[in-house]
Amino acid sequence: MPASTKGRIGVLLVNLGTPDSPQTSDVRRYLNEFLTDARVIDMPAAVRYPLFQGLIVPLRAPKSAKIYQQLWTERGSPLLYHGLDLQKLVQEQLGSDYLVAFGMRYQNPSIEKALNELRAAAVERIIVLPLFPQYAAASTGSVQEKVMEIVSKWWVVPSISFISTFTNDPGFIATIVELGKVEMAKHTYDHVVFSYHGIPERHVLKGSHNGYCKLGNCCNSYNKNNRYCYRAQCFETSRLVAAGLGLSPDQYTVAFQSRLQSRLRDPWLQPYTDEILKPMPAKGIKNVLAFSPAFVADCLETTIEVGEEFKELFEEAGGAHWQLVPSLNSHPTWVKAVVDMIHRN
Repeated sequence: MPASTKGRIGVLLVNLGTPDSPQTSDVRRYLNEFLTDARVIDMPAAVRYPLFQGLIVPLRAPKSAKIYQQLWTERGSPLLYHGLDLQKLVQEQLGSDYLVAFGMRYQNPSIEKALNELRAAAVERIIVLPLFPQYAAASTGSVQEKVMEIVSKWWVVPSISFISTFTNDPGFIATIVELGKVEMAKHTYDHVVFSYHGIPERHVLKGSHNGYCKLGNCCNSYNKNNRYCYRAQCFETSRLVAAGLGLSPDQYTVAFQSRLQSRLRDPWLQPYTDEILKPMPAKGIKNVLAFSPAFVADCLETTIEVGEEFKELFEEAGGAHWQLVPSLNSHPTWVKAVVDMIHRN
């Protein structure tokens, strides 16, 4: 009988990236690559490179290095080791018919290294899962562009498919709800805040389908016209998690963090998390449960920004208790969700 031509299916899991160490030189290298990506900072290259490599990154790197030093553990960067843990567990559940690789859009392990692992194994086809629940051109879109740039240089290019968004994936939502219920069983909360990574408003408007997006009530439903609108996806994820937790619309707020507006003088998605939390204690909201549903792994933006900096701001304003719900990391329900997404694709 003729030998089978069927090979393993390759799976590429990708997250954003992390410095190789919390030292300033490595942080600078990471920020240089990240902040000169044309999909992250959509300025002409003649402006982007001098502004960020010559001014913003040198100023920001030492400050960011100090924050990364707070975040670093014995295993290194949480974003990296949680990604490697996820890779291992997904591989175990998928079995020998699949080969799972893990890469970072910026720095190491690189997307190119991960793709070369799949190429060397002669996989039949590749499924790419950027680990960003809500599609944005600056995150998922950047990963897709990088993958296509790399494989365009291969002489033989296997079939490649992308999982572009899992905003409302049942397993993704179920994991967040499960983690939230654990925290809600420990304490009584007056309000819930869903804090998403911000992007410039222009990024949303540039991707609007036939001018559908108005940065307003258009996000009250999730449909074919806004299925790739980052803002609409954030509201959809929040609605589904809130429903799973039994919350009414007045019991939660959707907000956005991590803006660069102070330097770029450009409006980002609003409301801003650091601004909405300050007046809450005066309104009688003393206990807040915070989620970061744009991140599937603990990182600087969750552990430090939401978990520590926002907690400090809230308490300074008179709040009593601010609690961050952990990210999905390698939670068993999340691992199963990833496996199910791959099987469906």
